[in-house]
Amino acid sequence: PKITSKTINLSNLYSPNFVCTPFKYTLGSMIECLDMGADTLIQMGGGCRYGYYSELQEQILKDLGYNFKMYTLVSKGNTDFKRIYKILKELNPKLNIIKTIYYFIITSIMIRIMDKIDNYIRCNVGFEVEKNSFINLKDKMYKDLANVKTITGINYIYFKYKRLFKKIKINKPSNYLKIGLIGELYTIMEPYSNFELEKLLASYNISITRYTNVWYLIYQKFYKIKNIIKKSKYIKYKMGADASDNICRTEYLCKNKYDGIIHIKSSFCTPEIGAMSRL
Repeated sequence: PKITSKTINLSNLYSPNFVCTPFKYTLGSMIECLDMGADTLIQMGGGCRYGYYSELQEQILKDLGYNFKMYTLVSKGNTDFKRIYKILKELNPKLNIIKTIYYFIITSIMIRIMDKIDNYIRCNVGFEVEKNSFINLKDKMYKDLANVKTITGINYIYFKYKRLFKKIKINKPSNYLKIGLIGELYTIMEPYSNFELEKLLASYNISITRYTNVWYLIYQKFYKIKNIIKKSKYIKYKMGADASDNICRTEYLCKNKYDGIIHIKSSFCTPEIGAMSRL
């Protein structure tokens, strides 16, 4: 289910006081899912204390009396595809490797499309003439994507909706405000945890830029981060999680004359605390 105040209230009862906020949100989500009948939990991991979430969360949930199996897809900060395949095979003994690769490709294309469309929406939603034009069209696109099972079909939907989004009437002045959003990945991407900040900024007729999305985190960060750091005047090494990215993105946003930058971090996020002095 979607994140609500119930989610965070549940997790606050059982989380360590000074653990970072994403730990609490994900623990609360797990409790809600288990209460709804889930018997298997899958956790990612890596980057920072996130790499230890699964062990601690599993122990907390088992202490609460829940009966379930937990799988961690990322171990010691590394993605081992052979290990992931073994986990998937255990979950579904009939798993077909060819189908798995095929649907992985389809999922990747969908992620790319959704993030591209979201980037366009962030830049323009604050200037829509008819309220909720962008969000309503986005909902329709998601429904269409949910029913497609071929690469050709996905590309057809993308180009169809790309045209439709560009047809939405906007009233965008030449001297509009531009704001860059940087910060810890969960808090910046989960609308509930940042109090719907993007929606609020759009209501003030502001164009929003945000680099952190699913496509970047899964497919680009691994090979881009070293090059990004090389260009920076302020850091020379990885600082864990998203801290290095945020310092480098801030340099770029300043050089490109953005009107403001908002740094979003969750409570007790160690890498972002480290980044604050550089920022």
